[in-house]
Amino acid sequence: MTKRIALYPGTFDPMTLGHLDIMKRASNLCDKLVVAVAINNSKNPLFSLEERTAMVEHVVAPFRDRIEVEVKPFEGLLIHFVESVGASMIVRGLRAVSDFEYEFQMAGMNDRLNPDIETVFLMADPQFQTIASRLVKEIARLGGDVSQFVTPEVELRLKDKYS
Repeated sequence: MTKRIALYPGTFDPMTLGHLDIMKRASNLCDKLVVAVAINNSKNPLFSLEERTAMVEHVVAPFRDRIEVEVKPFEGLLIHFVESVGASMIVRGLRAVSDFEYEFQMAGMNDRLNPDIETVFLMADPQFQTIASRLVKEIARLGGDVSQFVTPEVELRLKDKYS
């Protein structure tokens, strides 16, 4: 039987409870989940690649007792990375209509590049629909409480960055 490998890409700057929710739900759809931490310097990440990878590694640890999980950095064209890890699906989370428009275009382009790779959209749980990494960073920068948006470890990392 062929192993179903799903890839969930993102910048994860920082890792939020919304990201974690999508990872948990994606892990129910596959035999192996690859979480791809994007190297995207044009986004000017707050956290280094190593820090973002460590945050993801920390939150996926509990999944590893029931599913194979790999956390890998990637740079370049997503479809090439998906092919290199042998994934048959790309998992994307959707929060709002604005997410859908962008993701719909990306899915269409990826399908043109490789029609054997499926894009699977998971709607954000209503409690996580408003969480955006950009906003979490802004709240933390201004001294606000981000505990309802991120794990305790990420909250500490944000406090360290902005202290």
